[in-house]
Amino acid sequence: MLDGAVSGLSPYITHGLLSLEDVLDAVHARHALPIEHKWVQELGWRAFFHHVWQHRRDGILKSLHDGPLHDNAYAKHLPDDVRQGCTGVPVIDTAVKTLYRTGYLHNHARMWLASYLVHVRKIHWRAGADWLYGHLLDGDLASNHLSWQWVAGTGSHKPYLFNNDNVKRYAPAPWHSPGSVIDASYEALDDLARRPRPVAEDKRAATLAHRTDEPALTAQPPAGLSATLPDASSVQDRDVWLVHPWNLGEPPHDLPANTLKLGILVNNFHQAWPWSSRRWEFVGARLGEATDLCWQGDATAIGASLAGARSVRSIHEPHLAAWLPRWARCEAAASLFPPVDTRCDSFSRWWSRSTRGLHSAADLLNQPVRPLA
Repeated sequence: MLDGAVSGLSPYITHGLLSLEDVLDAVHARHALPIEHKWVQELGWRAFFHHVWQHRRDGILKSLHDGPLHDNAYAKHLPDDVRQGCTGVPVIDTAVKTLYRTGYLHNHARMWLASYLVHVRKIHWRAGADWLYGHLLDGDLASNHLSWQWVAGTGSHKPYLFNNDNVKRYAPAPWHSPGSVIDASYEALDDLARRPRPVAEDKRAATLAHRTDEPALTAQPPAGLSATLPDASSVQDRDVWLVHPWNLGEPPHDLPANTLKLGILVNNFHQAWPWSSRRWEFVGARLGEATDLCWQGDATAIGASLAGARSVRSIHEPHLAAWLPRWARCEAAASLFPPVDTRCDSFSRWWSRSTRGLHSAADLLNQPVRPLA
Protein backbone atom coordinates (compact mmCIF):
# COMPACT_ATOMS: atom_id res chain seq x y z
CA MET A 1 0.00 0.00 0.00
CA LEU A 2 1.23 3.51 -0.82
CA ASP A 3 0.28 4.71 2.66
CA GLY A 4 1.79 1.67 4.36
CA ALA A 5 5.20 1.27 5.93
CA VAL A 6 8.24 1.63 3.65
CA SER A 7 11.84 1.59 4.77
CA GLY A 8 12.87 4.85 3.06
CA LEU A 9 16.41 3.48 2.93
CA SER A 10 16.90 3.52 -0.84
CA PRO A 11 18.63 6.96 -1.01
CA TYR A 12 21.11 5.78 1.62
CA ILE A 13 21.79 2.59 -0.35
CA THR A 14 22.19 4.45 -3.64
CA HIS A 15 24.70 6.87 -2.15
CA GLY A 16 26.76 4.29 -0.29
CA LEU A 17 25.77 5.14 3.28
CA LEU A 18 24.29 1.66 3.66
CA SER A 19 25.01 -1.60 1.83
CA LEU A 20 22.52 -4.31 0.95
CA GLU A 21 24.24 -6.45 3.56
CA ASP A 22 23.73 -3.75 6.23
CA VAL A 23 20.02 -3.56 5.42
CA LEU A 24 19.40 -7.31 5.39
CA ASP A 25 21.48 -7.86 8.53
CA ALA A 26 19.41 -5.29 10.45
CA VAL A 27 16.13 -6.93 9.41
CA HIS A 28 17.43 -10.45 10.02
CA ALA A 29 18.42 -9.50 13.58
CA ARG A 30 14.68 -9.11 14.33
CA HIS A 31 13.02 -11.48 11.87
CA ALA A 32 14.25 -14.76 10.44
CA LEU A 33 13.46 -14.61 6.71
CA PRO A 34 13.39 -17.37 4.10
CA ILE A 35 15.46 -16.72 1.01
CA GLU A 36 12.27 -16.33 -1.07
CA HIS A 37 10.84 -13.60 1.19
CA LYS A 38 9.70 -10.53 -0.77
CA TRP A 39 12.04 -8.25 1.22
CA VAL A 40 15.06 -10.34 0.24
CA GLN A 41 13.90 -10.41 -3.37
CA GLU A 42 13.53 -6.62 -3.38
CA LEU A 43 17.21 -6.38 -2.48
CA GLY A 44 17.85 -8.96 -5.18
CA TRP A 45 16.22 -6.79 -7.85
CA ARG A 46 18.73 -4.03 -7.15
CA ALA A 47 21.62 -6.49 -7.36
CA PHE A 48 20.16 -7.98 -10.55
CA PHE A 49 19.89 -4.59 -12.26
CA HIS A 50 23.54 -3.91 -11.43
CA HIS A 51 24.42 -7.35 -12.79
CA VAL A 52 22.80 -6.36 -16.11
CA TRP A 53 24.59 -2.98 -16.02
CA GLN A 54 27.93 -4.69 -15.41
CA HIS A 55 27.48 -6.80 -18.54
CA ARG A 56 25.69 -4.36 -20.85
CA ARG A 57 27.22 -1.08 -19.63
CA ASP A 58 25.77 1.87 -21.61
CA GLY A 59 23.59 -0.62 -23.47
CA ILE A 60 21.03 -0.26 -20.67
CA LEU A 61 20.31 3.24 -21.97
CA LYS A 62 18.90 1.75 -25.19
CA SER A 63 15.96 -0.58 -25.62
CA LEU A 64 17.16 -4.14 -25.04
CA HIS A 65 14.59 -5.26 -27.62
CA ASP A 66 11.37 -3.93 -29.12
CA GLY A 67 8.36 -3.54 -26.88
CA PRO A 68 4.72 -3.67 -28.05
CA LEU A 69 5.68 -1.17 -30.77
CA HIS A 70 8.94 -0.30 -32.50
CA ASP A 71 11.04 2.38 -30.79
CA ASN A 72 10.18 4.86 -33.54
CA ALA A 73 6.50 4.68 -32.63
CA TYR A 74 7.10 6.59 -29.38
CA ALA A 75 7.57 10.33 -28.90
CA LYS A 76 10.98 11.37 -27.59
CA HIS A 77 9.93 14.25 -25.33
CA LEU A 78 7.91 14.37 -22.13
CA PRO A 79 4.63 16.33 -22.55
CA ASP A 80 4.24 19.54 -20.56
CA ASP A 81 1.01 18.37 -18.93
CA VAL A 82 2.88 15.44 -17.40
CA ARG A 83 5.76 17.62 -16.23
CA GLN A 84 3.24 20.04 -14.70
CA GLY A 85 1.09 17.35 -13.08
CA CYS A 86 -2.08 18.40 -14.90
CA THR A 87 -2.98 15.45 -17.11
CA GLY A 88 -6.42 15.19 -15.53
CA VAL A 89 -5.68 11.60 -14.41
CA PRO A 90 -5.47 11.84 -10.58
CA VAL A 91 -3.07 8.93 -10.09
CA ILE A 92 -0.57 10.49 -12.49
CA ASP A 93 -0.92 14.07 -11.29
CA THR A 94 -0.64 13.02 -7.64
CA ALA A 95 2.45 10.95 -8.42
CA VAL A 96 4.16 13.88 -10.17
CA LYS A 97 3.37 16.30 -7.34
CA THR A 98 4.54 13.77 -4.73
CA LEU A 99 7.79 13.30 -6.65
CA TYR A 100 8.47 17.04 -6.73
CA ARG A 101 7.53 17.52 -3.07
CA THR A 102 9.50 14.62 -1.60
CA GLY A 103 12.04 13.35 -4.13
CA TYR A 104 10.59 9.88 -3.66
CA LEU A 105 7.85 7.61 -5.04
CA HIS A 106 6.59 4.25 -3.88
CA ASN A 107 7.43 1.52 -6.38
CA HIS A 108 3.76 1.10 -7.32
CA ALA A 109 3.58 4.80 -8.22
CA ARG A 110 6.79 4.57 -10.27
CA MET A 111 5.37 1.69 -12.30
CA TRP A 112 2.00 3.42 -12.80
CA LEU A 113 3.69 6.59 -13.98
CA ALA A 114 5.94 4.69 -16.39
CA SER A 115 3.10 2.55 -17.72
CA TYR A 116 0.84 5.54 -18.33
CA LEU A 117 3.56 7.46 -20.15
CA VAL A 118 4.71 4.60 -22.37
CA HIS A 119 1.55 2.65 -23.08
CA VAL A 120 -1.16 5.33 -22.91
CA ARG A 121 0.68 8.48 -24.02
CA LYS A 122 3.17 6.68 -26.29
CA ILE A 123 6.22 8.44 -24.83
CA HIS A 124 9.53 6.60 -25.24
CA TRP A 125 10.62 5.04 -21.96
CA ARG A 126 14.00 6.77 -22.11
CA ALA A 127 12.40 10.24 -21.98
CA GLY A 128 10.48 9.28 -18.85
CA ALA A 129 13.40 7.47 -17.24
CA ASP A 130 15.80 10.39 -17.69
CA TRP A 131 13.27 12.81 -16.21
CA LEU A 132 12.47 10.63 -13.21
CA TYR A 133 16.16 9.94 -12.51
CA GLY A 134 16.89 13.63 -12.07
CA HIS A 135 14.20 14.12 -9.42
CA LEU A 136 14.65 10.95 -7.35
CA LEU A 137 16.79 11.05 -4.23
CA ASP A 138 17.57 7.38 -4.86
CA GLY A 139 18.01 7.72 -8.62
CA ASP A 140 20.27 4.93 -9.86
CA LEU A 141 20.81 4.49 -13.59
CA ALA A 142 20.59 0.69 -13.47
CA SER A 143 17.58 0.37 -11.17
CA ASN A 144 15.70 3.30 -12.69
CA HIS A 145 16.29 2.76 -16.40
CA LEU A 146 15.98 -1.02 -16.32
CA SER A 147 12.77 -0.73 -14.30
CA TRP A 148 11.37 1.54 -17.02
CA GLN A 149 12.42 -1.04 -19.61
CA TRP A 150 10.65 -3.76 -17.62
CA VAL A 151 7.45 -1.68 -17.63
CA ALA A 152 7.86 -0.73 -21.30
CA GLY A 153 8.25 -4.34 -22.39
CA THR A 154 11.71 -3.65 -23.87
CA GLY A 155 13.38 -5.45 -20.97
CA SER A 156 10.66 -8.03 -20.28
CA HIS A 157 8.40 -10.38 -22.23
CA LYS A 158 5.27 -8.24 -21.98
CA PRO A 159 4.32 -4.65 -21.07
CA TYR A 160 3.31 -3.82 -17.51
CA LEU A 161 -0.24 -2.48 -17.46
CA PHE A 162 -2.41 -1.16 -14.64
CA ASN A 163 -5.95 0.14 -14.29
CA ASN A 164 -8.06 2.06 -11.82
CA ASP A 165 -8.99 -1.12 -9.92
CA ASN A 166 -5.28 -1.69 -9.30
CA VAL A 167 -4.86 1.88 -8.06
CA LYS A 168 -7.86 1.50 -5.73
CA ARG A 169 -6.31 -1.66 -4.29
CA TYR A 170 -2.98 -0.09 -3.39
CA ALA A 171 -3.50 3.67 -3.07
CA PRO A 172 -5.64 6.02 -0.94
CA ALA A 173 -8.66 7.83 -2.38
CA PRO A 174 -6.91 10.95 -3.80
CA TRP A 175 -5.09 8.67 -6.25
CA HIS A 176 -8.22 6.94 -7.56
CA SER A 177 -9.04 7.78 -11.18
CA PRO A 178 -12.61 6.80 -12.05
CA GLY A 179 -13.78 7.76 -15.52
CA SER A 180 -10.21 8.35 -16.75
CA VAL A 181 -8.35 6.61 -19.56
CA ILE A 182 -7.02 4.00 -17.12
CA ASP A 183 -10.52 3.13 -15.87
CA ALA A 184 -10.70 0.25 -18.34
CA SER A 185 -10.21 -3.49 -18.61
CA TYR A 186 -6.74 -4.97 -19.02
CA GLU A 187 -7.79 -6.23 -22.45
CA ALA A 188 -8.65 -2.69 -23.54
CA LEU A 189 -5.41 -1.31 -22.09
CA ASP A 190 -3.36 -4.03 -23.80
CA ASP A 191 -5.01 -3.11 -27.10
CA LEU A 192 -4.21 0.55 -26.46
CA ALA A 193 -0.57 -0.28 -25.71
CA ARG A 194 -0.23 -1.96 -29.11
CA ARG A 195 -1.80 0.88 -31.11
CA PRO A 196 0.47 3.62 -32.56
CA ARG A 197 -0.05 7.10 -31.16
CA PRO A 198 -2.35 9.49 -33.03
CA VAL A 199 -0.70 11.69 -35.64
CA ALA A 200 -2.06 14.85 -33.99
CA GLU A 201 -0.31 15.94 -30.80
CA ASP A 202 -2.35 15.35 -27.66
CA LYS A 203 -3.71 18.73 -26.47
CA ARG A 204 -6.18 17.40 -23.91
CA ALA A 205 -4.60 19.03 -20.86
CA ALA A 206 -3.41 22.30 -22.36
CA THR A 207 -6.01 24.41 -20.60
CA LEU A 208 -6.22 22.55 -17.30
CA ALA A 209 -5.68 24.49 -14.10
CA HIS A 210 -3.81 23.23 -11.02
CA ARG A 211 -0.45 23.08 -12.73
CA THR A 212 2.62 22.67 -10.57
CA ASP A 213 6.07 24.03 -11.32
CA GLU A 214 8.71 21.42 -12.02
CA PRO A 215 11.79 21.93 -9.81
CA ALA A 216 14.84 22.83 -11.85
CA LEU A 217 17.52 20.22 -12.46
CA THR A 218 21.07 21.46 -12.15
CA ALA A 219 24.68 20.32 -12.41
CA GLN A 220 25.65 22.67 -9.57
CA PRO A 221 26.03 21.50 -5.95
CA PRO A 222 24.74 23.67 -3.09
CA ALA A 223 26.86 26.74 -2.34
CA GLY A 224 27.32 25.59 1.24
CA LEU A 225 29.47 22.67 0.08
CA SER A 226 32.24 25.14 -0.90
CA ALA A 227 33.54 22.94 -3.72
CA THR A 228 36.70 24.34 -5.33
CA LEU A 229 38.40 23.83 -8.65
CA PRO A 230 40.92 20.95 -8.79
CA ASP A 231 44.26 22.02 -7.35
CA ALA A 232 47.30 19.79 -7.77
CA SER A 233 49.20 21.45 -4.90
CA SER A 234 46.63 20.30 -2.33
CA VAL A 235 47.28 16.60 -3.08
CA GLN A 236 50.97 16.68 -4.03
CA ASP A 237 52.76 13.72 -2.39
CA ARG A 238 49.67 12.96 -0.29
CA ASP A 239 47.73 9.72 0.20
CA VAL A 240 44.21 10.42 -1.05
CA TRP A 241 40.88 8.71 -0.43
CA LEU A 242 38.44 9.81 -3.13
CA VAL A 243 34.89 10.29 -1.92
CA HIS A 244 32.25 10.50 -4.64
CA PRO A 245 28.46 10.82 -4.36
CA TRP A 246 28.02 7.03 -4.39
CA ASN A 247 30.46 6.14 -1.59
CA LEU A 248 29.42 8.46 1.23
CA GLY A 249 29.88 5.83 3.93
CA GLU A 250 32.77 5.41 6.33
CA PRO A 251 36.26 5.14 4.76
CA PRO A 252 38.34 1.97 5.10
CA HIS A 253 40.11 1.40 8.42
CA ASP A 254 43.47 0.74 6.76
CA LEU A 255 44.04 4.21 5.28
CA PRO A 256 47.51 5.60 5.97
CA ALA A 257 47.75 8.26 8.65
CA ASN A 258 46.96 11.77 7.41
CA THR A 259 45.20 10.50 4.30
CA LEU A 260 43.36 13.36 2.60
CA LYS A 261 39.66 12.59 2.20
CA LEU A 262 38.89 14.35 -1.07
CA GLY A 263 35.39 14.72 -2.46
CA ILE A 264 35.00 14.87 -6.24
CA LEU A 265 32.11 16.10 -8.36
CA VAL A 266 32.73 15.32 -12.03
CA ASN A 267 31.13 17.95 -14.25
CA ASN A 268 31.09 15.57 -17.23
CA PHE A 269 28.64 13.33 -15.40
CA HIS A 270 26.47 15.94 -13.71
CA GLN A 271 26.04 18.02 -16.84
CA ALA A 272 24.74 14.93 -18.61
CA TRP A 273 22.66 13.83 -15.61
CA PRO A 274 21.57 16.92 -13.59
CA TRP A 275 19.86 16.54 -10.20
CA SER A 276 17.18 18.39 -8.29
CA SER A 277 18.29 20.79 -5.56
CA ARG A 278 16.72 18.40 -3.02
CA ARG A 279 19.05 15.60 -4.10
CA TRP A 280 22.05 17.92 -4.20
CA GLU A 281 21.31 18.99 -0.62
CA PHE A 282 21.03 15.36 0.49
CA VAL A 283 24.35 14.44 -1.12
CA GLY A 284 26.10 17.72 -0.33
CA ALA A 285 25.40 17.55 3.39
CA ARG A 286 27.08 14.16 3.74
CA LEU A 287 29.87 14.98 1.30
CA GLY A 288 30.77 17.99 3.44
CA GLU A 289 30.85 15.85 6.59
CA ALA A 290 32.88 13.03 5.03
CA THR A 291 35.65 15.04 3.35
CA ASP A 292 38.50 17.40 4.16
CA LEU A 293 38.23 19.08 0.78
CA CYS A 294 35.90 18.89 -2.22
CA TRP A 295 36.69 19.50 -5.88
CA GLN A 296 34.28 20.23 -8.69
CA GLY A 297 35.63 20.20 -12.21
CA ASP A 298 35.84 18.41 -15.52
CA ALA A 299 37.36 14.96 -15.70
CA THR A 300 40.54 16.12 -17.44
CA ALA A 301 41.33 18.70 -14.75
CA ILE A 302 40.59 16.28 -11.92
CA GLY A 303 42.80 13.59 -13.44
CA ALA A 304 45.69 15.98 -14.07
CA SER A 305 45.51 17.38 -10.54
CA LEU A 306 45.54 13.91 -8.96
CA ALA A 307 48.63 12.84 -10.90
CA GLY A 308 51.03 14.14 -8.23
CA ALA A 309 49.45 12.34 -5.31
CA ARG A 310 51.45 9.60 -3.56
CA SER A 311 48.50 7.21 -3.77
CA VAL A 312 44.83 7.47 -4.69
CA ARG A 313 42.18 4.97 -3.62
CA SER A 314 38.40 4.88 -3.97
CA ILE A 315 35.38 2.59 -4.37
CA HIS A 316 34.47 1.43 -7.86
CA GLU A 317 31.29 3.04 -9.12
CA PRO A 318 29.64 2.35 -12.50
CA HIS A 319 28.23 5.89 -12.68
CA LEU A 320 31.85 7.10 -12.89
CA ALA A 321 33.32 4.10 -14.72
CA ALA A 322 34.58 6.26 -17.59
CA TRP A 323 36.98 8.14 -15.31
CA LEU A 324 37.45 6.74 -11.82
CA PRO A 325 39.68 3.75 -12.71
CA ARG A 326 42.10 6.12 -14.47
CA TRP A 327 42.62 8.13 -11.32
CA ALA A 328 42.51 5.68 -8.45
CA ARG A 329 43.05 2.12 -7.34
CA CYS A 330 39.40 1.24 -7.08
CA GLU A 331 38.24 -1.21 -4.47
CA ALA A 332 35.16 -3.18 -5.44
CA ALA A 333 32.00 -2.71 -3.43
CA ALA A 334 31.02 -5.80 -1.46
CA SER A 335 28.23 -7.89 -2.96
CA LEU A 336 25.50 -9.38 -0.76
CA PHE A 337 24.55 -11.93 -3.40
CA PRO A 338 27.05 -14.44 -4.80
CA PRO A 339 28.20 -13.12 -8.17
CA VAL A 340 26.83 -14.68 -11.35
CA ASP A 341 29.47 -14.51 -14.05
CA THR A 342 27.22 -15.43 -16.97
CA ARG A 343 24.93 -12.63 -18.10
CA CYS A 344 21.32 -13.24 -17.14
CA ASP A 345 18.68 -11.16 -18.88
CA SER A 346 15.82 -12.22 -16.61
CA PHE A 347 15.51 -11.81 -12.87
CA SER A 348 14.27 -15.37 -12.41
CA ARG A 349 17.34 -16.83 -14.09
CA TRP A 350 19.71 -14.59 -12.15
CA TRP A 351 17.89 -15.30 -8.87
CA SER A 352 17.99 -19.08 -9.30
CA ARG A 353 21.73 -18.98 -9.96
CA SER A 354 22.58 -16.40 -7.31
CA THR A 355 20.66 -18.13 -4.50
CA ARG A 356 21.33 -21.76 -5.46
CA GLY A 357 21.72 -23.84 -2.30
CA LEU A 358 20.60 -21.00 -0.01
CA HIS A 359 17.44 -21.37 2.07
CA SER A 360 17.33 -18.32 4.35
CA ALA A 361 18.57 -14.79 4.80
CA ALA A 362 21.00 -16.22 7.34
CA ASP A 363 22.49 -18.45 4.64
CA LEU A 364 22.91 -15.42 2.40
CA LEU A 365 24.53 -13.32 5.11
CA ASN A 366 26.90 -16.14 6.03
CA GLN A 367 28.25 -16.42 2.50
CA PRO A 368 31.82 -15.19 2.12
CA VAL A 369 31.57 -11.53 1.12
CA ARG A 370 32.89 -11.28 -2.42
CA PRO A 371 33.53 -7.98 -4.15
CA LEU A 372 31.72 -6.97 -7.28
CA ALA A 373 33.93 -7.00 -10.34
